[in-house]
Amino acid sequence: MVTKNDNQIMIQPYMMCELCDIYNVSDKTLRNWLNRIKSELGERYGRYYSAKQVEIIFKNFGVPYLIEKSMVNALF
Repeated sequence: MVTKNDNQIMIQPYMMCELCDIYNVSDKTLRNWLNRIKSELGERYGRYYSAKQVEIIFKNFGVPYLIEKSMVNALF
């Protein structure tokens, strides 16, 4: 289960399907992303990525967030 509040995501062990939910991507897409950082990430143990591996994933791909539509023009 993904633990998140309004603007927070808990750094904890996650399964692949939970990370797919966090990033709102398919299993295939996430696997392709993770293959790019396989040497840094290491092997997962069982079905879960460790909290440290989740940190590495967030560091490389960022933490998903929502922005206001009015802010889009300011960003670009």
